[in-house]
Amino acid sequence: MGGIADGIATLDAATMAAAGRDAAGTFGGRAGAGLRSPRVRAIYSALLDAILANRLPPATRLPEDDLGSIYGASRTIVRSALEALAHDGVLTIEPNRGAFVASPSVADARDVFDARLLVEVQLAERAARCITAADIAALRQHLADEHAALDAGLQQRAILLSGLFHVHIAEATGQRALAGFVRELVSRSSLIVALYWRRRDAICGSHAHEELVDALARGEPDLAGARMRAHLLDILDGLDLTERPAKSIDLGDVLRDA
Repeated sequence: MGGIADGIATLDAATMAAAGRDAAGTFGGRAGAGLRSPRVRAIYSALLDAILANRLPPATRLPEDDLGSIYGASRTIVRSALEALAHDGVLTIEPNRGAFVASPSVADARDVFDARLLVEVQLAERAARCITAADIAALRQHLADEHAALDAGLQQRAILLSGLFHVHIAEATGQRALAGFVRELVSRSSLIVALYWRRRDAICGSHAHEELVDALARGEPDLAGARMRAHLLDILDGLDLTERPAKSIDLGDVLRDA
């Protein structure tokens, strides 16, 4: 395993419990939500967190034996986590080759952002009609957390918070099915950004989020929808939609602290 052997780590019960409530609970898809084993769910969450934070780039190979050594888990447990991630669209499993972080094509990228434009603009309009003062306060606190992460140079945390902002707006509408769809779209968007992002600045400009929250707080559906559309189009404009070669990484370096 090369460098992976130097970074073998196990997940204790407390770490597993925290991991299970982290990325899996926020961004996990239907397969991840249905996992009952704490060990499987913890590995699912740790890998999902690394993928969403761009620590595991698209097309990275994830050997079962290597992951088992890193997490101190059996191949059966690791395989269950990988299969759930594949079902939720963030991994692909190829016969006789194993699991790889999904590598969205240019067509996939356009499809995902077309879907986000269709769904999130309408959800922003709905949120402006029904959002509560408590929701607005939570969103403003979320913006403060985003600023703090950026100011501290915690780019990976800022990326996760940026995606979570969109999930929170969807959840504020009370539309659980659509909020779940947004959650999956945000996860897939993280892979797309990891592969095609061309700007140096953060994925979502904080000013765009602030302007959107202001429109929601004023209860202006048309303005909220327009600002969500402009925001998503701006993200899309930041993508260089040409195919990119896979990056080479060391799993141990990425996952040893997960």
